[in-house]
Amino acid sequence: MLKHVLRVAALIAVIAVAVVVYLAWPDTAKLSVDQVAGKRPAITEPRDQTLPTVKVADVVGWQGNETPTPAAGLTVKAFARGLDHPRWLYRLPNGDVLVAETNSPPRDGGGIEAWVMGRLLNKAGAGVPSANRITLLRDANGDGVAEERHVFMTGLNSPTGMALLNGQLYIANTDALVRVPYADGATQITAKPELVVKLNGGGNHWARTLIAAPDGKTLFVGVGSASNIAEKGLEAEKFRANILQVYPDQKTFRIYASGLRNPQGMAISPYNQQLWTVVNERDMLGSDLAPDYLTQVELGDQFGWPWFYWGGYPDNRVDPQRPDLQQYSKRPDYALGPHVAALGLAFANGMKLGDRYAQGALIGEHGSWNRKPVSGYKVVFVPFAARGFPVDGVKPQDVLTGFLNADGKARGRPVGLESDRTGALLVADDVGNTIWRVAAK
Repeated sequence: MLKHVLRVAALIAVIAVAVVVYLAWPDTAKLSVDQVAGKRPAITEPRDQTLPTVKVADVVGWQGNETPTPAAGLTVKAFARGLDHPRWLYRLPNGDVLVAETNSPPRDGGGIEAWVMGRLLNKAGAGVPSANRITLLRDANGDGVAEERHVFMTGLNSPTGMALLNGQLYIANTDALVRVPYADGATQITAKPELVVKLNGGGNHWARTLIAAPDGKTLFVGVGSASNIAEKGLEAEKFRANILQVYPDQKTFRIYASGLRNPQGMAISPYNQQLWTVVNERDMLGSDLAPDYLTQVELGDQFGWPWFYWGGYPDNRVDPQRPDLQQYSKRPDYALGPHVAALGLAFANGMKLGDRYAQGALIGEHGSWNRKPVSGYKVVFVPFAARGFPVDGVKPQDVLTGFLNADGKARGRPVGLESDRTGALLVADDVGNTIWRVAAK
């Protein structure tokens, strides 16, 4: 009799697990990406996932003379091919372009989470070791193709952001902001980098982005969270999910803005000289939540992470809860859609891409892993009004697509954005190992 009861109990347990798995995985989107984009996105009830929906495009790369597909009125060609996981771009005053060839540092720990993450990175074409290198590309004759390529710096630690300030080139490694003296026109730097400030590394969101502040004295550094929703404890998130303001002369920093799960691309508004950023929001709330976003950032802003998303919607998975912070969670300016992985950001103002792209923000969407069907995998444009904010009622507009082929496999994945010296748009494609150049016809 006891054995029978145990067998029945075991069967019930198996059925219960099967039901949980069925209900939680995979979660399929009920809304389009556009419905969860814009100044007033649809914010539906969360669908908590016991197991994450994993849907990422297999990588096939670019074959032959294939290129991405530009929007009407634009052309595209390769500025440079054959790079090693190019993620981020920075244009020097003489027009040379620096490329951070980089990837995640080795991940600590083991277990099922590390195994799943490793498989996911390999599937997404991101499982290669980091080159830890900055390469200089030079288009001296102005034909839109870099005919010179120089190894500019090596021996770095998963570098991403780069910025010039007062004769020093600053580089944001995953665990530190460092600097070296810079001379205009240099094709190689061999000086040992000087430590400016240490940055907390490890966990998820390894890339540290960087931009010089308009004051000419400080820098902004984007530092993503170590986890999805602080499930490893808030101590692991110290000085993370923040934009830090660094004072390089004093070698210190302060938290400029917080509650930003993974702030990546940053740019200074040509309208009012304020800082803007794009942010990757949280996972495992279903394929329709939560939207990545584009927003202006001011000193003291708190955007809610991990307790709230989109200006005050509570995430009930977070423990402990902080209802006292709800009223202080700032709503972002513009939603980009769920799980698009917005990384690159550049204002189009001043670029030569035609009248349609004269005012607004360009965004590199690396592409989702936690949504079915996938989202992102393209470059989009958000038009701005004359007052310096996104136009109301307008959704993101496609600028560069075709990173997914007809079978839904990834030829490439766009990341960092920069303009070249002629006003064309450069797009770093880390999976396609190419820098694409987009220009007006």
